[in-house]
Amino acid sequence: MVNQRVLFVDDDLNILEGFQRTLRKKFQVETATGPMQGLRTINEKGPYAVVVADLKMPKISGIEFLSRVKKLFPETVRIMLTGHGDLNVAMEAINQGNVFRFLVKPCAPHEIDNALQAGIEQYRLVTLEKDIMEKTVTGITDTLTDILTITNEEAMGRATRIKRFVRDVALHLGETDVWFYETGALLSQIGCVVLPQAILQKIKTGEKLEDEELELFSQHPFIASNLISKIPRLEKLGNMVAYQEKHYNGDGFPAGTVKGRDIPLGSRILKIVLDYDLLINRGFSRKDSLLRMLDRKGRYDPKVIKAFIEVLQLEEQYSYSRVSVKDLLPYMIAGDEILSLSGMLLLQKGSELTLSQVERLNSLEKTYGVKQPISVLIPPKEIRRKKESLTREG
Repeated sequence: MVNQRVLFVDDDLNILEGFQRTLRKKFQVETATGPMQGLRTINEKGPYAVVVADLKMPKISGIEFLSRVKKLFPETVRIMLTGHGDLNVAMEAINQGNVFRFLVKPCAPHEIDNALQAGIEQYRLVTLEKDIMEKTVTGITDTLTDILTITNEEAMGRATRIKRFVRDVALHLGETDVWFYETGALLSQIGCVVLPQAILQKIKTGEKLEDEELELFSQHPFIASNLISKIPRLEKLGNMVAYQEKHYNGDGFPAGTVKGRDIPLGSRILKIVLDYDLLINRGFSRKDSLLRMLDRKGRYDPKVIKAFIEVLQLEEQYSYSRVSVKDLLPYMIAGDEILSLSGMLLLQKGSELTLSQVERLNSLEKTYGVKQPISVLIPPKEIRRKKESLTREG
């Protein structure tokens, strides 16, 4: 149990010191005086396995504090300390899902001990389930993207390019499930396996589609969504993919009354990033692409496009370089296509390198050879560290 961290939050320093003395031999106990310090501690050092908070604290109540903890780290188990007269409030907090259980003050040491052990076991089960689910999704994603790479290289390249933007915008908006948004981006183009190359070429160049072609193109999000939604517990991911062509004002695909914030956040992010990627690959500059998008009234969520612009501004801090394969690192961005010596495409321009891709390119260099030097955009060290940290937490 000692390796799992527990945070106690209370405005009474004596109570906190008492918990520290009583429990430090069995649990890794940390304390924070009051809700504001508690939130700062969680932001800087989280996630914790268990957070225990007093109901009555100044400025922010225990219920509000624990609900914020839930938003920051949903897996963290939340326990409330309360007096006899506050039992109805505590029960309501449990019913709302903000609290795992409550303890009535004064608490006997064995009651706190039992509650913490139960909380840590719950945290272990939840995080284990999440880990299994993420590994399962990763395996399925790898299989589906391998199929897309073989059948439709253009669509796979697009999915690879947009992944970093979708992830970074989601993180910029305060989302923590990195794998969810990255996976949604990678799988968003799976439905393109049914599209003829002629339609994809028209989409790429901006040529107007015939009515039948437009109808066929509008089906690709549903095809991808249907494939994803058949996988247990990935319904939300399927929903994100299904609404990727939906406009914020309700226009676009699919037709219906869903609009505004009722459209999944991942879909609203996808719509912006996909449109931007199309404009860039049609030869427009970053500035012209954004100006064109900002002229499209009602198409995008204002909050999301603001976050997207801020993410682009961060990328302006990247430096350009030409490096050898052995110098490649995760989070570098391919400035041009990366090719083998025989001319085979290994990685699309604009793709952000992952650790597995760096390892694969080094392996290919030893066997088939890779054209060098490679043009890359290199993130500043602080941005790279932040991405590594946020990706681990997500």
